[in-house]
Amino acid sequence: MKPTRVSTLVVVTVVCAALTWLALRSVYQHLPPLPWTGVPALLVAALAEAWMGRDLRARIAGRRGLKPAAPLFVSRMVALAKASSLAAAIIAGLAAGFDVYLSGNLNASVPRQDAVTAVVTFVAAILLICAALFLEYCCRVPDAPDRDQRDGSAP
Repeated sequence: MKPTRVSTLVVVTVVCAALTWLALRSVYQHLPPLPWTGVPALLVAALAEAWMGRDLRARIAGRRGLKPAAPLFVSRMVALAKASSLAAAIIAGLAAGFDVYLSGNLNASVPRQDAVTAVVTFVAAILLICAALFLEYCCRVPDAPDRDQRDGSAP
């Protein structure tokens, strides 16, 4: 499994932002105000993934007093990190599309409130992307300095 590329997440975000902007041009007037409920969920997920990455990195490194991480658990955490980074990129794109669309209508109170909600949602989604990439990074097994000597393939 290859690490998630930031460029892939950026492309997903930009495409989702463009599609959202196109869709909002015809349906925004019929939508209810944007809810704030997504922001705490994104922040809790980001905090949990960052904490898990910190813990997992210590367990994989073999620090004293910590139980070693099971390989199946680590692979599940990699899958979680990849899925949540992609989902957060999609959410960030949706929020960015709202922000781009609403940037010209900030005089009225409802579009202004929706724009603020979309900005905060965008920031929370970016934090989740960062936490997911950190978790994915922490799931890597560090190279042992004496690995070449043990394998008998020393130069």
